[in-house]
Amino acid sequence: MPDASASVIHWFRRDLRIADNTALSRAAGHGLPVVPVYILSDWKVSHAWTGPHRQHFLCESLVSLAKNLETLEGRLIVRQGHAVAELRKLIVESGTVALHFNADPDPFGKAMENAVRRLCAELGVECHAHADATLHGADEVLTLSHLPYRVYTPYSRNWLNLTKPSPLAKPVPLRTPRQIASLPMPTVKVWGLEVPTGVFVEPGERAARVRLKCAVADKIQHYAAKRDFPAENGTSRISQDLRYGLVSIRTVYAETMRARAAASVGGQAGIDIFIKELAWREFYFAILHHFPNVLDEEFNADWRGLPWDEPNERFEAWKQGRTGFPIVDAGMRELLATGFMHNRVRMITAMFLTKDLHIDWKQGESWFMQQLVDGEIASNNGGWQWSAGTGADAAPYFRIQNPWSQTARYDPQGLYIKRWVPELAKTHPSRLLEAPKDGQPIAADYPLPCVDHKAERDRTLAIFKRHRESTR
Repeated sequence: MPDASASVIHWFRRDLRIADNTALSRAAGHGLPVVPVYILSDWKVSHAWTGPHRQHFLCESLVSLAKNLETLEGRLIVRQGHAVAELRKLIVESGTVALHFNADPDPFGKAMENAVRRLCAELGVECHAHADATLHGADEVLTLSHLPYRVYTPYSRNWLNLTKPSPLAKPVPLRTPRQIASLPMPTVKVWGLEVPTGVFVEPGERAARVRLKCAVADKIQHYAAKRDFPAENGTSRISQDLRYGLVSIRTVYAETMRARAAASVGGQAGIDIFIKELAWREFYFAILHHFPNVLDEEFNADWRGLPWDEPNERFEAWKQGRTGFPIVDAGMRELLATGFMHNRVRMITAMFLTKDLHIDWKQGESWFMQQLVDGEIASNNGGWQWSAGTGADAAPYFRIQNPWSQTARYDPQGLYIKRWVPELAKTHPSRLLEAPKDGQPIAADYPLPCVDHKAERDRTLAIFKRHRESTR
C-alpha cells in the first residue's frame, strides 16, 4: 500500500479543464490526493511562438481552472521555471508516487515529456502519458503500407471511418493537500508584457462550453454556406478552446454528432463539412508528428532552397495592416486588435505575404503564432505551407489568390473591411474590389497598394519555375 502521505500529480499543460480530461481522470483514479500543477514558462518580453493575446487568454483560463478545481476539492498549484526542475521539487514535496499528463502533439512538448520520463525513472515515480489532444493519434491513421499519409483526402477517408472515443465522466474528488505552496495566479506581467487591450473571446472552460453549445445549435448546420465569408458569424469560434483544452475534442465530436442526428439533410451537409475540418486539424498533427522537419523547412522537398526576399518595410506594412490592399489590411488589423483572424482571410494574407511580397512563409508563421490566441503549431505551419505552395497537399504554386477578386467573392459589400479599416468606412464598395487606376488612394489616410498584384504574380511564377528547372 502507498504511504498515507503519498499523492499523485496531474501536470496541466494544454488541457485546462476538469470535464473529460483523460490524465486528470486517471490521476484521480488512484484514490490518492491529487496535486494539479501548472508550470509557467520563464522567458521574458518576447517569444517567437507566443505573445500578449495568447498569454492573457492563458492566464485568465488558469483563473477559471483554479475555481473549477475547487468544486472537486482540488487546488491549482502554480509554479514557474523549467518543467523538469519544478516537477522534481514538487514530487519531493508532495510524496508523489505517480505523475499523469496529457501528451503534447508538437516536438517541443515531446522533448520535455521525454525529460520528465527520465526524471520519474530516476526518482522511482510512475509516469503516465495519455492521448487526449486528438480523436486519433498520428500512428492510428496510416496507409495500407503502414506509412503516414501525405495527402488529406485519403487520410480523411480513413479517419472518418474509424470509431471515435466517447467523452469521460467527471473525475472524483481530488483532495489536494493544503500545505503545498503555490505562486499566485499569473498575469502577463510575469513575462514582462502589458495587458492587451481590445475585444477578446471570453476565457475559461464554462465560456468554451457556451461557445460549443452555440456552434452545434446553429452555426455548423450552415457551415458550408457561411464559413468563407468573414463578415458573417459563420464559424464555430472554438479553435482557441481546442488549443488550450478548455473543451475536449471528444466532447466536440460527440456534440456535433448529436446535432447531426437531429438536423435536416441540408444541415447534415454543413455539419459534415465541419467534421472534415476536425479531420484537417488531426491531419496536420499527423504531418508534424511524422515529419517534424516541417517547422524548419518546406514539406515538399522540391521547393527547399527557394529564394525569398529579406523582411523589409513591406513586411512591416503587412504586419500593421498598411499594405493598401483592403482585405489584407482588414485581416491584419483584426489580428492585432483581437488575437483572431477569420480563416479565409488567413489564407488571403498568407498567400499575399509569400506570393506578392515574396517573403519566407516562416516569417509569417512566427508572426501569426505570436498574435493568434488559437495559434496551434501544427495547423499554423500547415496553413502557411499550404498558402506558400510548399506543404502537404498544398495549393499548387501557380494558384495565387488575387486579393481584389477574393474581396469581390467573399466581402463584396466591404462589410468586413470597413469593420477593421475605419479609413474606408465611407468608401463605396466598388472601390474596394480593384486597384485604383487613377494613381490616387482609395481614401484619405489610406496608402496606395504597396505592389502591383499582377506583376508580383508573374514574378512568383517565374521564381518557382526557375527553381524547379534548376533542381531537375
